[in-house]
Amino acid sequence: MGRRIRWLGLVMVCSFALVIVQLVNIQFRRAPALASSPFNPRVAELRFDNMRGVITASDGSVLAKSVKAPSGTYHYMRVYPQGPLFAGVTGFSDSFYGTPGGIEYQYNQYLESHPQSPQNLSQLIFAKPPSEPDNITLTLDPVLQKAAMTALTTLPPSANKDGAVVVLNPTTGAVLAMVSNPTFDPNVLASTDVATQQSAHYQYSLPDRPEGFKPLQPIATEERFPPGSTFKVVTSTAAYNLKPSLADYSFPPAVSISFPDSNKTLSNDGLSACGGPMIVMLPESCDPGYAELGVKLGAATMTKQAQLFGFSIFGTPNQTVPNLDLPGVVPSTFTELPTSGQALLAYSSIGQENDTATALQNALVVAGIANGGVIMTPHLMEQIRDSQGNLVASYQPTPMLRTATQAAAASVDALMLGVATHGTAAGVGFPNSWNVAVKTGTAQVQAPTGPEQTDDWMIGFMPGKGTPKVAIAVVVPYQSFSVTGAEVAGPIVKAVLQAYVNEAGTP
Repeated sequence: MGRRIRWLGLVMVCSFALVIVQLVNIQFRRAPALASSPFNPRVAELRFDNMRGVITASDGSVLAKSVKAPSGTYHYMRVYPQGPLFAGVTGFSDSFYGTPGGIEYQYNQYLESHPQSPQNLSQLIFAKPPSEPDNITLTLDPVLQKAAMTALTTLPPSANKDGAVVVLNPTTGAVLAMVSNPTFDPNVLASTDVATQQSAHYQYSLPDRPEGFKPLQPIATEERFPPGSTFKVVTSTAAYNLKPSLADYSFPPAVSISFPDSNKTLSNDGLSACGGPMIVMLPESCDPGYAELGVKLGAATMTKQAQLFGFSIFGTPNQTVPNLDLPGVVPSTFTELPTSGQALLAYSSIGQENDTATALQNALVVAGIANGGVIMTPHLMEQIRDSQGNLVASYQPTPMLRTATQAAAASVDALMLGVATHGTAAGVGFPNSWNVAVKTGTAQVQAPTGPEQTDDWMIGFMPGKGTPKVAIAVVVPYQSFSVTGAEVAGPIVKAVLQAYVNEAGTP
């Protein structure tokens, strides 16, 4: 019995010793880290009881700022002077959900109050500068952003107005405009009333139309669609870049083409005959001609060229995601095809069946052609400055992908110029002085509800001759089966380019 009591006493002494060690560890060694931990309720409370940094557009327009709260638990609240216009990029910040997306999330460490670097000897030796937020300037151009949103949301009444527009500077990668519709009002989510925040978040998390798009999930970067004939830019590049022996390929004019491994017949739109070399086929968007070109290029060549443009290979573990400084960006995909699957390869070569692309990805494709075969890393942050105006960080243009040789890109450029002047986009009415290089796309899809429809695209850049200034991709999904990319997306592209010309004073 005495031996058991001694062992029990020893265990109790050791237990007390461990408690004391843990108390010392928490109270002294780990105290600073625990005090500043984001999981500390006091720290979390403090985050929402301080001003956040200002987010501005490239022209200084305020996109997000903190103001004194008129009521509620916290002293400050977030406001978004532009309302829904930039919401898909800025995201929102509130006291209940925090900063779940957008620039507010991506650069949260700069936007929330944090210790500043000493600016003089006195601050270095005697008193540290107070914690303050930094301010962020984005590359977005409000003129182009407004033009894109207006053109998208004022389509004819019969048209579905969901869609996305992405505008880039091809030579730097700067994102000049990024519009997604449906969008949301971040001011409601930033309300000082938690019940209002929760109700708005619930509503914006639901699809607001039968097509199933959610306002809090920007179409421009988080939704993929079959690219349709815009993928013929990739197929054309594959010939010039990887198999120059096919650069002079000419398809004998025909209405349709068949394949030995399928009972399907691939016909040209409108059942009209088409054919000739690529300089003829791309402007008229010849489906059977490009289908046969894809088969002649082969699965390995088409797969490699798709990867060079930044497409992920569907079903493989390593997915390529555009390196944009925004959370939630999804990869675009190209299916790795069996060498014997001619029909599958043919459809993939014209952007049907097996390919998917975001508006961002298709903007990068056309920006790569515009920039001589080099895709620059897309970026939204232009610079970050502290509360005193000192530069904290700035973006330096960085190449992301070498997608083609300069000669190959120039050859595709010439094909795309023909699309605007005498091809499928001739009816859009681009002025000759703009030298616009474009490609239309009309992908046949099955809508979530109702009959077969089309996802309508147009991608392009300006000028097609000389140094490119602006590249654009527009997608307007789930349109009537009777319309085309030129009819639906074309006017949006023209409106945005017109806004650019008006602002710059020259095409």
